Amino acid sequence: MLSTVRRLRRRLLSAAAQHAYSTLPQRYARYYVIKEAAWVKRVYGDLQLAKQESLRLESSAPEENVIVDKKAVDKLTEGLLSHYLPDLQNSKRALQELTQNQLVLLDTLDQEVTKFRECNTLLDLNSLFTEAKVYHSKLVNIRKEMIMLHEKTTKLKKRALKLQQQKQKEALEKEQQREKELERERQLIAKPAKRT
Repeated sequence: MLSTVRRLRRRLLSAAAQHAYSTLPQRYARYYVIKEAAWVKRVYGDLQLAKQESLRLESSAPEENVIVDKKAVDKLTEGLLSHYLPDLQNSKRALQELTQNQLVLLDTLDQEVTKFRECNTLLDLNSLFTEAKVYHSKLVNIRKEMIMLHEKTTKLKKRALKLQQQKQKEALEKEQQREKELERERQLIAKPAKRT
């Protein structure tokens, strides 16, 4: 029982020091909370066992070797409990507060993770918008080139039409010139005089 009390006292002193570790990373804090909760349960169980053990020893102890006063045992047990129980209750409250803080921390961490995911999707959207701008400018350039090509082809068609009309005109003029020359030659050719 004395070793249990010493362990309990050491644990309580170290629990106060370890409460300062509430700024530990999440996985260590969670481990600490689970371990301390198990320890508190074990200490309560140890105290209950010690009380039962003292009662059992009192009832089963041979009267010739040990003389134990029941009132003294009860008072010692109450004194031990009154001495360590407030510290244990404070530790229990501190553990509850730590678990509450841990839950709040987990919620805020989840919120931050969702914010980071949203930022990543925004970055993806930004890259998509920049790509869209690039492709839009390429489309505008292609459209300008197509308009220029269309204008050039219409100019070339007009020029080709003019050239064709000019060639036809020249060919017509040549034909008319040839006909005039043929007509002149016919007129110049001596005509036999008609016999009268």
